[in-house]
Amino acid sequence: MSTVPEHVRLPVVVVAGLHRAERRRAVQELLDGSVNGVVLHHDLRDAGRGTVRRELRDDNGVYDTSELPLTNDCACCALRADLLPELAGIAEAGQHGLAIVELWGGSDPHPAVEVIAGGEVDGRPTAEFIEPAGVVVAVDPDRLLGELSVPDTLAEHGEQTSPDDTRTRAEALAHQIEYATTVAVARGGEAGLSMLRQLHPTARRVLLGTGELLRAALGGFDVAAARDRVNPALALLPQPADSAGVATLLWERRRPLHPGRLYEALELLVPAAQRSRGRFWLANRGELMLAWDAAGANLAVEECGPWLASLPDAAWELYPPARRAAAALDWHPAHGDRVQQLVFTAEGLDVDGITELLDSCLLTDAELLAGEAGWKALPDAFEGLLEPVS
Repeated sequence: MSTVPEHVRLPVVVVAGLHRAERRRAVQELLDGSVNGVVLHHDLRDAGRGTVRRELRDDNGVYDTSELPLTNDCACCALRADLLPELAGIAEAGQHGLAIVELWGGSDPHPAVEVIAGGEVDGRPTAEFIEPAGVVVAVDPDRLLGELSVPDTLAEHGEQTSPDDTRTRAEALAHQIEYATTVAVARGGEAGLSMLRQLHPTARRVLLGTGELLRAALGGFDVAAARDRVNPALALLPQPADSAGVATLLWERRRPLHPGRLYEALELLVPAAQRSRGRFWLANRGELMLAWDAAGANLAVEECGPWLASLPDAAWELYPPARRAAAALDWHPAHGDRVQQLVFTAEGLDVDGITELLDSCLLTDAELLAGEAGWKALPDAFEGLLEPVS
């Protein structure tokens, strides 16, 4: 429990965004609207050489700059080692009413917020002196559709956060949008704005330059809820939508997927949408929930723990109440909480074609009759993406 009254904690707004001009506009709008605000920014353009440039500025301009080593080639380590002490000093001085943390272009706000909310400075939890008040992502809608459609890496554009950062710009952009609570946008076409709405339907959307950003950014931020929102095991996925030529398909089925047929279909499924994500299960890996995460024609498939149906009842207590409640409410007599839930969003999305292709990857009635013992014997087509079947 905090030893300092909540009202004296320094509110912190984190601003992310690959679109630099829009990100800087958002930061300046927050600074202009706040009382004695301060901006902290770690410039990672020289991350490849192992250095970070830290800048602090307020209404009067830049008042401090330092060049620091990139600890362990890790952006979050740099934040933990340098940003947290700076925030602690600002909070304790009591001269600023708001801290605005401007992230580097390719930075994912999720780990940064976890560091800010759950770190320590000199043995003191950060929760004693600072409070995450909001996460903003600044976006140019007119660039969004194109940038979600190409496999360019962050490194190709000098936007990586470490020497070994191999993420794509599409991946970084999608994750920034889906984690933030406020999306600050420049004026743009309806297709780009529709894509934003469909990627993150519950985000607050604010037009830059209207003077509304500060109030939206300070609308409250729940670190645990944000963590759950992007957790494949718990995420409430976007619902079907169709607007301005951009559509979202939510494909939900209960029977298992055939590993071989799904793997063969990936070359058509992955590029079929500018963004797709969700959870699924393979017949030969029935105990594992698998996460699907694709953007810019690149797919990541990862294990994200067991389905509760594969566990003894006593082990359920190890999982969050929300996960247990969701499983119990949507329990299938044969498959338990195992479910296929994949979301595809794109301009000009072929909803019928994707549905038909995914349905063809499910086990047939005859294959279902083989039971779990028979399913285990199916070829392990995903062995290159996942740990070997035990």
